[in-house]
Amino acid sequence: MLLKSIRIIAATVSVIVALAIAGVVLPKPIMLAHPDGPTSHRILILSNPIHTDIAIPVDDALRARFSFVGGTGLDLSLDGVRYLVFGWGGRAFYTETPTWADLKTVPVLKSLTLDRSVMHVELAGDIPDDSLYAMAVKLDQDGYERLVGAIRQSFADDSGNPIALTGYAYGPYDAFFEANGYFNVIAGCNTWTAAMLRQAGLVTGWWTPLPWMLRMALRLHNTAEIVAR
Repeated sequence: MLLKSIRIIAATVSVIVALAIAGVVLPKPIMLAHPDGPTSHRILILSNPIHTDIAIPVDDALRARFSFVGGTGLDLSLDGVRYLVFGWGGRAFYTETPTWADLKTVPVLKSLTLDRSVMHVELAGDIPDDSLYAMAVKLDQDGYERLVGAIRQSFADDSGNPIALTGYAYGPYDAFFEANGYFNVIAGCNTWTAAMLRQAGLVTGWWTPLPWMLRMALRLHNTAEIVAR
């Protein structure tokens, strides 16, 4: 009985390891990224052990595209604001877990099954180039515009207006909005980030549910001109 259990555990671990390797090594899409023009736009992929965000430098065009966040009290023209940070995730876990100390059973269970999704928007100042939690990615103009468009389309709209979640925020410089799609452990926040980057013309891994997998796949499948090594 014990031997059988060990074999089952070993087989399960082997499958998980194989999926992780395949998820990183197999490219999606197949073709390598080749920007048509100069890579004049630089964005950041921010990550912690379980989650990734996309940080986009703030300019007049971005302010105009996401002016609706001002309805939640976020001021994009505030002195010191350098980036607008976007993160997609499960509603229960994302909104109820600002720190690990706030971890609760029900949000965790929902994140492991199925949950409605939300978009988290945050204002950020300067982010150092050598930051351990940031990866720089360069895009051409077309790729940048596709990325911004795909992020905007991730917001759930009511007659063309994004739906803010009132009463949910980590602090004065962030807000939550209803988002399109459903969150689960298979297709979570990091697979959303990967999908956005593919819209921008980058190549990711076939399945990258964890931040380290996404970072590794980006470095593996894209040139040093596009992704910081």
